[in-house]
Amino acid sequence: MTDQSPPVDEMFYEQLAQDALRGVVRSALERAAEPAGIPGAHHFYITFKTRAPGVSVPPDVLAKYPDEMTIVLQHQYWDLDVQHDRFSIMLKFGGMPKVLAMPYSAVTRFYDPSVQFLLQFEEPEIVEAEIAPLTPPARDPN
Repeated sequence: MTDQSPPVDEMFYEQLAQDALRGVVRSALERAAEPAGIPGAHHFYITFKTRAPGVSVPPDVLAKYPDEMTIVLQHQYWDLDVQHDRFSIMLKFGGMPKVLAMPYSAVTRFYDPSVQFLLQFEEPEIVEAEIAPLTPPARDPN
């Protein structure tokens, strides 16, 4: 019996597949960013890690969703800017417009319930040093 190691995937096929599927998310968002918006009954639920590298979320939204959040793109979204590796969008929270930005690598789930289309991704690695602690504002001692 020979002691052989399992083959090593030096092509990183799993990562290549994840990247290709994130391209589907990018293409769907590119269609949504067109002047006509999202076609037909389509709408998107996008779940992402709020503390993944490259994510920009207003502090009040981050306080409410410290780990993960799902946004819905259907009728009310503005300024959708789709780039090769990231996107940004304006949504309203409590009636107030807020801009969110994230790399596709932060997305963990993309779902279009109108056609039951679901993509689930591996969660991004979050390094502790990258997470800013949530501390309450300092009180004035006077």
